[in-house]
Amino acid sequence: MSIDRRSFVAAAASAAVLGGQAVSRRDPLGVRDDFPIVSDHIFLNSAYIAPSPRAVVDASHAYILGKSARPMQLNALMAANEAARVKFAKFVNAAPDEIGLLNSTGEGENMIANGIGLKATDNVVVDDLHYDTEFVLYRALEASRGIELRIVKSRDGAVSLRDFEPHIDKRTRIVSVAWVSHRNGFRHDMRPIADLAHAHGAIFYADAVQAVGMIYVDVKASGVDALCCGSYKWLMAEFGVAPFFVSNEAVDRIQSDRIGEFSVGRSDQLLKNARKFEATSRAFGAVAQLNASLSYLENVGIPRIEEHSVGLALHLNERLVKQGHRMFTPPGNRSSIVAFYCARPVADVRAAFQAATIEVTARNGQVRIAPALFNNADEIEKCLEVTKRLV
Repeated sequence: MSIDRRSFVAAAASAAVLGGQAVSRRDPLGVRDDFPIVSDHIFLNSAYIAPSPRAVVDASHAYILGKSARPMQLNALMAANEAARVKFAKFVNAAPDEIGLLNSTGEGENMIANGIGLKATDNVVVDDLHYDTEFVLYRALEASRGIELRIVKSRDGAVSLRDFEPHIDKRTRIVSVAWVSHRNGFRHDMRPIADLAHAHGAIFYADAVQAVGMIYVDVKASGVDALCCGSYKWLMAEFGVAPFFVSNEAVDRIQSDRIGEFSVGRSDQLLKNARKFEATSRAFGAVAQLNASLSYLENVGIPRIEEHSVGLALHLNERLVKQGHRMFTPPGNRSSIVAFYCARPVADVRAAFQAATIEVTARNGQVRIAPALFNNADEIEKCLEVTKRLV
């Protein structure tokens, strides 16, 4: 899909018809009434903790009301698990038995790191745009198991296949990336990295918490062996449940570090697919919300969401450059996250956005802005009115 300035122009059109629904400049995807937060905020911070649509709130209310009013049946709760598994599998082009349900994204990488049998002389390759958990995890394994953590350095906010190549060899066991970086929104070109990892016999893992729900994710086309994705960002649900994809081709290489009643099948034999990582029951209220959010986003359409929100981000990036900001996000990057460097005191930066009732993330000398499906071109312009005073 080509996503460029035309997407922004289309989003800003005064009236159009898409998918049989009337859309407008104010509400290009016809979703703003589903998000109460837009009534008093310009919320451009979904990369932090995304707001939930009314459908998710309704599902949460129905779940807790049911728990308060009638006996709960485990079979029904497990059926909700299965519904979420099937929906998420469709979301990422996987088979349902390639999906487990964990508690958090960080738990997913721990499963990979502790389940693949890392030992002294092995190495793990990540890049410096990854999430903080990974550095803590693999540094701990350096100390306890004698492995080597190799960190690929980004250049101008991006990492290419060429940057990975010198670090991956026959002792590489895991290559791990954030599909979309929380730091600056950089979106990896996944397939070339997967092919390089596989050529050396390594597992290719992706932290997808900043990708799934924002962009179209295809685990087969990308070549990832495993990924995990929390539900509280672009999936717009709740903390406490994290879909975990492990391909049927890779699952035997990864042992579960826990065993419980839900990770075994008939005759108490450990399951042979991604379900084996589910040792215990889930946070069923969070699963109810995830089911609602997956249905909601599927109904809106991930391709539409990607085209709209990435179009806003591309326009924002271009305008920030023209204003004179030094960008952390590379030009033409195809995600909904834009970050720039700012030398002003962080308290002053936050105050400037708060005065305009605009929610962004400002920290460590950087500002990160993340438009979502409910944002529009006028909100981007109001954000740019603030940023031009921060040069």
